[in-house]
Amino acid sequence: MSKILIRGAKVLGGEPQDVLIDGETIAEVGADLRAEGAEVIEADGKVLLPGLVDLHTHLREPGREDSETVLTGTRAAASGGYTAVFAMANTFPVADTAGVVEQVWRLGQEHGYCDVQPIGAVTVGLEGRKLAELGAMHESAAGVTVFSDDGKCVDDAVIMRRALEYVKAFGGVVAQHAQEPRLTEGAQMNEGVVSAELGLGGWPAVAEESIIARDVLLAEHVGSRVHICHLSTAGSVEIVRWAKSRGIQVTAEVTPHHLLLTDELVRTYNPVYKVNPPLRTERDVLALREALADGTIDIVATDHAPHPHEDKDCEWAAAAMGMVGLETALAVVQETMVSTGLLDWAGVADRMSVKPAQIGRATGHGRPVSAGEPANLTLVDTAYRGQVDPAGFASRSRNTPYEGRELPGRVTHTWLRGKATLVDGKLT
Repeated sequence: MSKILIRGAKVLGGEPQDVLIDGETIAEVGADLRAEGAEVIEADGKVLLPGLVDLHTHLREPGREDSETVLTGTRAAASGGYTAVFAMANTFPVADTAGVVEQVWRLGQEHGYCDVQPIGAVTVGLEGRKLAELGAMHESAAGVTVFSDDGKCVDDAVIMRRALEYVKAFGGVVAQHAQEPRLTEGAQMNEGVVSAELGLGGWPAVAEESIIARDVLLAEHVGSRVHICHLSTAGSVEIVRWAKSRGIQVTAEVTPHHLLLTDELVRTYNPVYKVNPPLRTERDVLALREALADGTIDIVATDHAPHPHEDKDCEWAAAAMGMVGLETALAVVQETMVSTGLLDWAGVADRMSVKPAQIGRATGHGRPVSAGEPANLTLVDTAYRGQVDPAGFASRSRNTPYEGRELPGRVTHTWLRGKATLVDGKLT
């Protein structure tokens, strides 16, 4: 592999430096570097970050290749600056056995646009009744460490306790989709003023908060790790903050769309805004931003949920829930967190690379941009601003809530272990 010299990059948003990549590794970081025969990338003050890591991606393969595949999903990831993604288990068949998680892992290895780490199901078939083969999935070639029934809540407290006890043995983590099912029967959007005016079934905040409260107490009792998926309410923030103050091993994620969008958008009845958990109020959005800034919420995760056109282009009640997010996540975080002064670029690297890699134990990712580290990197033109056009997405699906919206920032280059997967905004 040839050498690559990145000239004049603002590493983590700091002063411009040169970065020399030699093979799969960062060889040197400093001023006025020279390397004979190296390919030179003129960064011109663009921001260089460690490759992004997404702890919550739906790649749909096997079973729903009409909406996404491992190939198209990882191409979308590379376009968005990601070098590793964790693939959720709600596939067909469900990723609840060593065989299925190894299939997903091997597909990621073959395509090479980013590393793919499968997430194993907590329960067989996501049915919430019997623990899946957690140990076998961990011991497989995929080396699963994160388990989730995402899309469904592990609502049985006994099953949840057993899962926490089981993964504790090998340092794994259970990622909970916090949704009390009895409190959300028929729910279509956030429960509040807007749902009352529109006559749509309300999704109360307490349906999320009650599960989080239960699970942090179970994690404390067991002494195990629990991760809260797509936290969306101000009340949930306070519960996680309280749990962390007690030393409970809880981490939490927020999605880009919950940092930017509110339930007021549902007034359009456009199903592109239908998502699980639902878009909440402006008060919730502001609380989520503050919590991400102060570290109560550990990471940003996309919950990239692709759907084919026919599953979204229909009446609201019949539409599928979910939004694509891999290719717009960094731009939304720049808009909501960096442009507002809540985070600097080092903070973005921490929330979108370092901590997700630590939670999921993604070896070689989320590492410092320094000599001797793997060359998993992304270069961002932070001065760019333009309209989102889903026609140019690498994802197979187009269900983005940002179509036509102007957002800042553009990923120009992504390197996975020194190999360029994105150059000048185009996939290699």
